[in-house]
Amino acid sequence: MAKAILEYDLTDSDDRLDHMRAVKSLDLALSLWQFVYNTRKGIEHELEFKDMTNYELLDRVYDEMRDILDRHNINIDELIN
Repeated sequence: MAKAILEYDLTDSDDRLDHMRAVKSLDLALSLWQFVYNTRKGIEHELEFKDMTNYELLDRVYDEMRDILDRHNINIDELIN
């Protein structure tokens, strides 16, 4: 069986950031999956019953993305900065 061991020096800020990215990778993948496969269907269904302007639709998409990230405890600032 092949094994891989990742080692991080959590006292080093760059390693700490890399560690956080590794730890949150599944949550981020699940967030992206939710957005790609479910959000479009939901928003399309919502559009059938609502007359939305382009800006309202754009806000709705961004709100949904933020909600999905929040549900998966993804804080983009923790993964980038």
